[in-house]
Amino acid sequence: MNALLLAATLSLDPAAAERFASLALACVHKEYPNKIAHVLQSDKDAQPPRVLTPAFYGCYDWHSSVHGHWLLARLARLSPDAPFAAKARAALAKSITRETIAAEVAYLNGAGRASFERPYGLAWLLQLTGELREANDPLYPIITPLEDAAVERLRTWLPKLSHPVRSGEHSQTAFALGLMLDSTADEAFRKLMRDKARAFYLADTNCPLAYEPSGEDFLSPCLAEADVMRRVLPPNEFAKWLTAFMPKMTLGPAVVTDPTDPKLAHLDGLNLSRAWMLDGIASGLPKNDPRVKTLMAASQAHAKAGLASVTGEHYEGGHWLGSFAAYLVTRRGAGVPPAAPRASRPAGN
Repeated sequence: MNALLLAATLSLDPAAAERFASLALACVHKEYPNKIAHVLQSDKDAQPPRVLTPAFYGCYDWHSSVHGHWLLARLARLSPDAPFAAKARAALAKSITRETIAAEVAYLNGAGRASFERPYGLAWLLQLTGELREANDPLYPIITPLEDAAVERLRTWLPKLSHPVRSGEHSQTAFALGLMLDSTADEAFRKLMRDKARAFYLADTNCPLAYEPSGEDFLSPCLAEADVMRRVLPPNEFAKWLTAFMPKMTLGPAVVTDPTDPKLAHLDGLNLSRAWMLDGIASGLPKNDPRVKTLMAASQAHAKAGLASVTGEHYEGGHWLGSFAAYLVTRRGAGVPPAAPRASRPAGN
């Protein structure tokens, strides 16, 4: 287990990194099978995925393609001399061109697509753009028009969202807010998200953790809410809030009964996301808080179960679990410092 976790020096275990990168490399340009969420306005909209969204058409669906690209960017940044790094950079460069990004922007802004990949896929897109920006990658100026379009879409939507979405799947609000807070450098947008998180969750108490998980969850509604609130509250205030919100913390890893079923396989992802959320919650508490030990023990148990499922044996999980595993072992969401100020872009980019 220790070999798969990120060391304090950010030296990712080479074997784990190679395994996770290989899963993304195998799918980011694999068009079929494909599950598209696509609104047709006329016959001309009946196009294959590579035409509709030419940057992110692989890995079964748009959001998995996006976080597959994030995985490659993340691992290439942390392990720039690894055997897979050159292939990862080449795959990113193949997908992210001025032409493909212009087409993605046009698709996102098309009629009838106001809710396209909102918020889950757009949150992962901001993770990708944030990773490229923080790495000073030359692909970042190319992808910024899509980043801008996504932020504008979310900036328009969030003020109108009257209630949080507390599901255990893609529509969940808390998870998306956490990803976006860790990745965007737009301070006005960050303030909107922090304010919205407080409005949604600050008064919450007694989260029904015993009711989790639902049978097809890959996110925990309770843990994700706590994980986003530790991003917006100071440690002492967060500790007090957590006492009221989650007085009991007893939960064990979920068991997948059929890894070939794409919905039942969600529970493998739940173990991975629970692991990093428990880690994140612990990182938001004062260091002497007695709950830290309990949270970290639960995180390790979930990580052990979740990482064991990342084999690539079944495409139902292989097309996305590597990204969740990389997010966990690189500790992207736990105690990450605020994003650097966004650099100005040359005219025309």
